[in-house]
Parts: sequence; structure tokens; C-alpha cells
Amino acid sequence: MYYNSIIDTIGNTPMVRLNKVTKGIKGTILVKVEYFNPGNSMKDRIALSMIEDAEASGILKPGGTIIEGTSGNTGMGLALVAIAKGYKCVFTLSDKQSQEKIDILRAVGAEVIVCPTNVPPDDPRSYYSVAKKINEDTPNSFYPNQYDNINNTRAHYETTGPEIWKQTEGEITHLAAGVGTGGSMCGTAKYLKEQNSAIKSVGIDSYGSVFKKYKETGEFDKKEIYPYLTEGIGEDILPKNVDFNLIDTFIKVTDKDSAIMTRKLAREEGLFVGWSCGSAVFGALEYARVNLTIDDTMVIILPDHGTRYLGKIYNDIWMKDHGYVESMDFANARDIIDNRSMNGSLMTVEGHQSVDDAIKMLHSRSISQLPVTQDKEFIGSLSDSKILRQLIENPELKNQPVSQVMDPPFQFVAMDNTLDVLSSLINKDNKALLVRDEQDQVHIITQHDLLMAMTQ
Repeated sequence: MYYNSIIDTIGNTPMVRLNKVTKGIKGTILVKVEYFNPGNSMKDRIALSMIEDAEASGILKPGGTIIEGTSGNTGMGLALVAIAKGYKCVFTLSDKQSQEKIDILRAVGAEVIVCPTNVPPDDPRSYYSVAKKINEDTPNSFYPNQYDNINNTRAHYETTGPEIWKQTEGEITHLAAGVGTGGSMCGTAKYLKEQNSAIKSVGIDSYGSVFKKYKETGEFDKKEIYPYLTEGIGEDILPKNVDFNLIDTFIKVTDKDSAIMTRKLAREEGLFVGWSCGSAVFGALEYARVNLTIDDTMVIILPDHGTRYLGKIYNDIWMKDHGYVESMDFANARDIIDNRSMNGSLMTVEGHQSVDDAIKMLHSRSISQLPVTQDKEFIGSLSDSKILRQLIENPELKNQPVSQVMDPPFQFVAMDNTLDVLSSLINKDNKALLVRDEQDQVHIITQHDLLMAMTQ
């Protein structure tokens, strides 16, 4: 028996039981190992579905170009399908994606454009916007838009869900998966819940993503959005493929916990998987410890392969530099906040207040910078050195509103970011950092805070 092309090998990936990382957990924990797909990820499934639908509807014609914003894996799936069917590919990625992903896409003939991570989705520089613009400017091109293309969900409804049902012989009681575009979780959950409505679905989210709070409150809270390192899950938008009615609960996982669990899966289970796989397993096991019984069977979807992350979480130096090594104790943002002698409320200035008011605030607390707020939103920042330079040039500026002279707002970071990460984010353009604790209180971290932490 042989296959006519590589895309005929997509799907029918194996199910494997976890044996060591599940110590102390009741029930059976299985993983759906998606790196057995030819492109080493579950995104091969949606690539084929989206392209075949575009062909059937006449959107994509012979000799056309496929243009997509991707975290890497969807691009690889699209590239393999494009090779088999004779299309060109152009992909945009954010600059937080691993170099391995970029190199792999170029190796299969795709053009790759790297875009900045820390810009809003509607910013013309974002990898979403750049992909759309290239699509608009390129004749006979197709923009799959995996975030909103319903064929993403449909691919998993028609393949992943039925495979899991068959492989567990209908014994599955819980499904866990990372949520990014939402297609794998929602398509699979939809099929499984149609077979047994009692099946629970657990979505895994990242700190810095909007999903968990939106599920729990219905509020799209921009304060939940800040940079994180884990690739492939979480979002700062609400993709149409995320059906919150199909996800029973969300668990958030930190970058560090995800990275360490990913390496454990390789070392203790022989599963050389990608970074978000560690998120999925860590979050799923956190849920399982509390909610599973001896009779339950949980299936966790593992999306991709570890070769995408050789320069990051599988690199000991990178792990050490980010404080992600279990045997070492690295100070982080939480330590800085907890060790302060004064933990009063954060001083801010409103955008409509005068520059003179801001100067008085800086003097009263003997501080060098202030966040600027409006209706409880952080809209900008002020530093004493910049105000001084501007006042020397124009003394009347002190009567102007702060909003006329402010800089961009300080960057939000996660509580588990270590000193080396924090120090790399503070520079001449970003004088301080903000962090939000579990009580929704915002704290500031300055250069002085970092110096004090490094010398303790």
C-alpha cells in the first residue's frame, strides 16, 4: 500500500497513556499525539480542510498564492498542502515565534515575513494586518484566516473528534486542549458532546490572554492582555472559531509551568512535544487532581513536535536565562512586589490633569515616573527627565493637560517574569513595567526596584 501524496497521511494519530507525570491523579489520562501528522502538528488537518473548501468555492484557482498569519504550525500544514497541489505560500509570523518555525517554513519553500508581537491586532504592523494587506494586493490569492474560517472547526469535528471517540471506545469523560484559534477544542468538543452531552471540556489558556475572563464574565478585558512567551495558545482577540458554549471551563498556565512540564513529558514519558503541549498537560492535570474520579478518562490534545523549540525550552541556557530551571530559585516580579517595604496603592495621574499637577505628584513621592490613566484604563506614562526637557524649551507647558505630553503606557508583564526578563524590557523607551496581581491590583516595577532586587 502507498499514498498518492503526503497530504493523504494526515490524521489517524495515536492515543498514548500518561504514566509518570500523572502520579497521584485518579482516572486514566490519555494524550492524542498530533505530531504524527506529516507536518508534525494538528494544524495539517485544518490546512487541508480550508484549502479544499477554497478550491470548491472557486476562491483559490490553479497557480494561486496562499497567504496566512500563523504561529508556525498552520503555515507548515498549508505549505505541505500547497506543495501537493501546486500553490505558492506567503506567511506572516510574530517575532516571539521560534527561529526553528521560521526556518522550517522557508525550507518548504514559503516566503516568511516576521512582524512585531507587542502591537494591537488592528495595528498595520501586526501579523494579522500584514497578512490581510498582502492578500488585498496579490491577485489570485487566498487568505485562509484560521481564526475566523469555520473550516478550522469543521476539520476537527469531522476527524479529531471521531478518532478520539473511536480510540476510547466511547469511554472519554473529559477533553482538555489549549485554545488559540479555537478550532481544535471546539470542533472536537462539539462532536464528542453530540455523542455524550456529559463530557466536560477544559480549555487551557495563558496568562496574558483574554479567554478565561471572557468565559467567566462575558467581558473582553484589555487589562488581561500583556506579553507572554508560550506559543500557539491564548489570544488578544476573540476568534470566531472559539465557541465559549462548547468550553466548560478554562485553566490558565504560566510560561514557566508550561516549559517545565514540556521537558518533563520528553524526559519521563518519551513524548518530545511542543511548548503549548506542556501548557495543555499542566492545566489538565491541575483540573484532574480536583475533579476526576477513578472511573474517568481524560484525553489531552498535544498539538505539535519539539523540533519547533530546540532553541528555546529544549535549550538549557535559554531555560536558565528565563528562570525556568526547577533546581534554581530566581527572583521574579512577585518577589519584588512582596519584598517592598511600602506596598501602598499605585499613584497615577489622569490624562486631563495638568503637567503641573503631575510634577507635584512626582515630587511628593520622590518618584521618577507616573502611569497616566483615563476611566481606570492605562493610556500613557510620564517621566521626570522628559518633562524637564520639555519645560526648559516651553515653560508654559506646565498648564497643558498631561495627555498632550505623555509617552505610550508602560508595558504589563506577568508575575512570574524573572529579573533577567524584566531588565530586558526596561529601556530608554520604556522606563517602567506594570504588573497586575490576583486581586486585580496594579503595581509598578522600576529600574530602582530591579537594582535593589539584584543586590539583595
